[in-house]
Amino acid sequence: MKNPKHIGHLRSALVTGLLATLAAGASYALIGSDNNLAPPDVSQATYPLLLPKHSSASLPKPDTEQTEAPHRTTHWVKPGETLQQIFAHLTLSPDDLRDVLNSGAAAHALKMLTPGRILMLQTQADDRLEKLVYQQTPVQSIIVQRGHKGFTVELSEHNVDRELTRVSSTIHNSLLHDGRRAGLSNKLIMQLADIFGWDVDFAQDLREGDRFTVIYELLYVNGEATGTGDILAAEFINQGKTYQALRYTNEQGHTDYYTAAGQGLQKAFLRTPVEYAHISSYFSLARKHPILNTIRAHKGVDYAAAVGTPVRSTGSGRIAFMGQQSGYGNVVVVEHNTKYSTLYGHLSRFGSLKKGSPVRQGEIIGYVGQTGLATGPHLHYEFHVDGEHKDPLTVALPQTEPLKSRQMAAFRQHTLSYITELARFRRVSVAQND
Repeated sequence: MKNPKHIGHLRSALVTGLLATLAAGASYALIGSDNNLAPPDVSQATYPLLLPKHSSASLPKPDTEQTEAPHRTTHWVKPGETLQQIFAHLTLSPDDLRDVLNSGAAAHALKMLTPGRILMLQTQADDRLEKLVYQQTPVQSIIVQRGHKGFTVELSEHNVDRELTRVSSTIHNSLLHDGRRAGLSNKLIMQLADIFGWDVDFAQDLREGDRFTVIYELLYVNGEATGTGDILAAEFINQGKTYQALRYTNEQGHTDYYTAAGQGLQKAFLRTPVEYAHISSYFSLARKHPILNTIRAHKGVDYAAAVGTPVRSTGSGRIAFMGQQSGYGNVVVVEHNTKYSTLYGHLSRFGSLKKGSPVRQGEIIGYVGQTGLATGPHLHYEFHVDGEHKDPLTVALPQTEPLKSRQMAAFRQHTLSYITELARFRRVSVAQND
């Protein structure tokens, strides 16, 4: 590999007995998978539910609009099509359209329809709308129905079967490339980067030979695969150091990822504020300035990225400054508390927040640019502790609160099978590499 220090960057913010502890009442059985179809360093296994047979009442092909009953129409949303256009085509009342869109918060999704989704409309003899059902996702529909006091809206969840899959592979190129090679979707790859983004800087930390293992859900409706669920457990071995993530919902109903010791993976700060970037200049107290041609301290890290790449606040806090600042051009400063603050420079433009606005970790505060003294588009990022500049790549980031001691017994019971499964495939990968 040409440059092992900068393989690539996604997001930094970016199971036999395994499944007895998962969702209520679900039973899983381990079956083998055909690893002959996978690259030699990719290991796969599946833990499926017994799936129902394909429904005999399958939907018609999405090539024509069909009338299924005297006043019931099934419509497939076309690219760029709006609900207003569909109502006009079917000569439905504009007043009904207005009332449907104002029927509740869940109806807001009807303002931007997804091509290929199914819309069912049931009308009365006088063409007044009686009921509308929109397949928002393969597992969820929006139902709007006329009642005595106008239209009401609700979300309906389809019966979903889950099949758990485990994938393990080696980094040769980048997390994105090798994740896809292992069969992970872009969604799962980004989720994996999010989970470990507080510990692994995907702009500089990846090395060839690093490994990852992911245990996640496949979702089925009526026996047909409809997508993937969340990552339930994962392991990332980076430069010989092993990181684990175990998904757990605590007694307050809050779901997060934890280490085996019950420590939350999420830290108060993300390591890096920008995606799809590489480091063009490191923290240094004696760097030669590329424009001024003088030796001066570089009290931050520069991330080279395309103009317009979103810049995210690495921690929650408030916008203390938003404007121009000497050679840094357009700048945002976020105060996180009395101890920590961060600076983001050379922005092409700002996000939607204003000075004094609260900001959440990961929220977009601006976009990469080349304002101020800059030889190319990049983000200049600084991390301040008690007013002193610290190296953002090496500064110790504060941890979030761990699970309470009274929660640990339930946590261990829930995650033991995950830990066992991750360890088993770690041993397999070690044996394969020996």
